Amino acid sequence: MPAPSLNTTYFDDVYRANDDPWSFETSSYERAKYEATLAALPRERYTNAFEIGCSIGVLSQLLASRCDALLAVDASDLPLKTARARLEPYKHVTVRQMSIPNEFPEGQFDLILLSEVGYYLAMEDLQRARRKMLDQLTKNGHLLLVHWTPVVHDYPLTGDQVHETFMAMAGPDKPLKHLLNQHEETYRLDLFQKI
Repeated sequence: MPAPSLNTTYFDDVYRANDDPWSFETSSYERAKYEATLAALPRERYTNAFEIGCSIGVLSQLLASRCDALLAVDASDLPLKTARARLEPYKHVTVRQMSIPNEFPEGQFDLILLSEVGYYLAMEDLQRARRKMLDQLTKNGHLLLVHWTPVVHDYPLTGDQVHETFMAMAGPDKPLKHLLNQHEETYRLDLFQKI
């Protein structure tokens, strides 16, 4: 039987144990991955961006300078206190607690970033999230995926499974065009554009 999506309680427990459990603020690995993430974005500026899984807001802060508006969300409210403090100077950034795919914002986005969170979802929930992302991505808008690729036994999916689920929507007569694939030793980055 497939593993269920990890729920908010799982992440609350992780953040109760450690304010920065993945060392987003201090890790050279994370810093290099953030640089690659920003470098992959084809446009210098986006009108309305949506970041799924913002955690304590380190990548959100880097994205803020590239967006007229940014909605940054996380399933757990615990890291969002830090994210809100970090992003307080950026009045065009909104931080909200939201559990994807059961909750999803209204509106259209010309950039959606799914970074290091897709593998927390069961396949059925990932497919629901994918439908919602495609529905709310503007024509010619960009969808950027970045995920750790080694197997983590707690997680329902691997990073490669997440990316291949989106690759299935790319190609002739499909809604996405695949623009970029970057494989590093422990993570994968894929950029898509809505046709």
